[in-house]
Amino acid sequence: MSSFEIVAAVLGVIAVWLTVRQNVWAWPVGLVMVVMYAWVFYDVKLYSDMLLQGVYAVLQLYGWWQWVKGGQDHQGRHVTRLSNAALLGNLLVGALGTIALGYLMSTHTDASQPWLDAGLTSFSLVAQLWMAQKRVECWVLWFVVDVIYVALFIYKALYLTALLYVLFVGLAARGWFVWRREVATV
Repeated sequence: MSSFEIVAAVLGVIAVWLTVRQNVWAWPVGLVMVVMYAWVFYDVKLYSDMLLQGVYAVLQLYGWWQWVKGGQDHQGRHVTRLSNAALLGNLLVGALGTIALGYLMSTHTDASQPWLDAGLTSFSLVAQLWMAQKRVECWVLWFVVDVIYVALFIYKALYLTALLYVLFVGLAARGWFVWRREVATV
C-alpha cells in the first residue's frame, strides 16, 4: 500500500460521495482518481482494470457534460429509470464485453484473474454509463460489482482498495435510496 494508492482511494470516496449528492464536482475529482488508479492496477497486473480506468476517464468527461448540459432541455440530467428493454440490452452488452475481453486477456496477456477482471470491467462500464445518464439502476449494478471487487482486491493484497470498495458498497446502497426517492418526484 503506497501513499499514491491512499490518495487515489480518498479521492474515490469523495467522488462517489459527491455523486450520491448529485454534485457536479464528482466528475473532475473522479477524473483525477481514475488516472491514479490506472497506474495502481498496471502495477499489480490487473490489465482489464487498468484499461477500464482509461475508459472511465472518458466517461468522467461524458458524465460531467451530461450533468451540466445533457438532457432534452440541455440543462442537465434528472434521475430516471431505464426501460426493461434498455436494462436487458445493456446487461447483454456487459455479458458480451465480458466474453470478448476475458478471451483477449486470458489468451494474450499474463493478466491475473482475466475472466473475473473482464466481467467486472464490462459491467462497471455499464454502471458508469448509467450513472452518467442518472439512471437509478446504476446503484444496484454498482452494489453487485463492488461486492465482487472487494473479494478480488483482498485476493490481490490491495487492502486499502478493498476497504475503499467496501465504502463504495455502502455508498451504492445510499445512492439507491437517495436517487430512488428523487426519481419518484421527477
